[in-house]
Amino acid sequence: MLKWKVAALLALLAFGTGIAQSQRLWDPPAINVFPDHDRAARNARLAPSILRDGELLFATRFNRLDGAGRPASTGDSKPTPRLSRLAERFTRASGPDSASCAGCHNQPFTGGSGDFVANVFVGAHFLDPPTESVGTETTNERNTISVLGAGAIEMLAREMTQDLRAQREAGRLEALATSKDVTVRLSTKGVGFGVVKVRPDGTFDQSQLEGIDNDLVLKPFGVKGVGVSLREFSIAALNHHHGIQAIERFGWERTGRRDFDEDGVENEFSIGQVTALTLFQALLPPPSRPVPQNAALRKEWGQGEKIFKAAGCADCHVPALKLNAREFSEPNPFNRPGTATPTDVAGLIRLPLPAGGRGSGVEYGPDGSLLVFAFSDLKRHKICDPDKPFFCNEKLRQDNVPTDQFLTAKLWDLALSAPYGHRGDCDTVSEVILNHGGEAAESRERFERLSDVEKKVLVRFLLTLGASRYQPPRRQHEGG
Repeated sequence: MLKWKVAALLALLAFGTGIAQSQRLWDPPAINVFPDHDRAARNARLAPSILRDGELLFATRFNRLDGAGRPASTGDSKPTPRLSRLAERFTRASGPDSASCAGCHNQPFTGGSGDFVANVFVGAHFLDPPTESVGTETTNERNTISVLGAGAIEMLAREMTQDLRAQREAGRLEALATSKDVTVRLSTKGVGFGVVKVRPDGTFDQSQLEGIDNDLVLKPFGVKGVGVSLREFSIAALNHHHGIQAIERFGWERTGRRDFDEDGVENEFSIGQVTALTLFQALLPPPSRPVPQNAALRKEWGQGEKIFKAAGCADCHVPALKLNAREFSEPNPFNRPGTATPTDVAGLIRLPLPAGGRGSGVEYGPDGSLLVFAFSDLKRHKICDPDKPFFCNEKLRQDNVPTDQFLTAKLWDLALSAPYGHRGDCDTVSEVILNHGGEAAESRERFERLSDVEKKVLVRFLLTLGASRYQPPRRQHEGG
């Protein structure tokens, strides 16, 4: 395998085939790790090395010898040829727009969120020819969100998906046995997702589902809740932002082409490399949930939590969800075509999820399960309306999700992730709260009825989420 890679590189350097319009290049490729999923699945001792490889790949600044760039394909997550054959290396709106994953996910450290300057433009990457417009008619502008603690989030979504599908299947069997329509109220981990009506012939009426697609698969990634897994998210991002194309989606078996983007590099990113990149993200530590040691601060923290719940914020921003799994396993069985599933590899790679004691973002529960303090129900909600239109700024649907619906934001890294909002155009928590509408209108109104002192206590509580220790603002910054 190594000899083949060296021979291929020499051929590229000697003849410049398809790279940089036949320019000869003397740099080495940036990618220098080649993990193998199947070997790691068969030998658990290789797991630490594949994690290290994932960390290196997350930070790698890809270059054209790795296959960076996609002159003959768009940034669409589905393999889509580009007719215009424009060869810009970096295009801010349509992409590629970044050299590395860590180029955007870096606040306050690798794997975190991004500042406003790192915003991405979803929808523009579909266009052919590429566009430089960042207007709302062309794209949905999004702030980079953190992947800290993402392994626990993905495992929660898998368990919730299994629950919902099992409930629908039980309804189907009951309808078949009784020859009557059956209404199933879908709920998992205390979160309701509406109802499904099952007919005796096995068909469904799912028009009353809430916050989830008809496939009943929770998609916990992306602000619209459209990404099934870290693996699926990573494959799409590699193509969109870097022009690096994963074999499992863009390779010969799916497209009938060995160099789909015609940049002169075949087999740009292997199954093992995607696995390593996924595992690194999945095992990033979750944001902390510190409990102040000082009695006065601990009392204020507790008051803020009570106000948070009394205002109804916890109805959607559910503080903790119970996770039965103790390990992250890769790949996800609910991955869609073009993303590897367990049947595509020799076996699952399993690694323990990072968890700790009280104050950790993921805590050990008394029954051996884990409690994930993400402050989200992993469900989509309508959060804007004509009276509160701030979050209704998007005009393009993503994966047919209504433009006024968004996945409940995870608040567990609030202290680390300013600016806020899906566009990153709110620099205070107060602005975000005051701009809530739609299903969140009643909670916002309760917040507005609070005294100034109560509002400050609530905001201070929220700003402890993700902080390494509780440090309230200085009094001189509070106007009194």
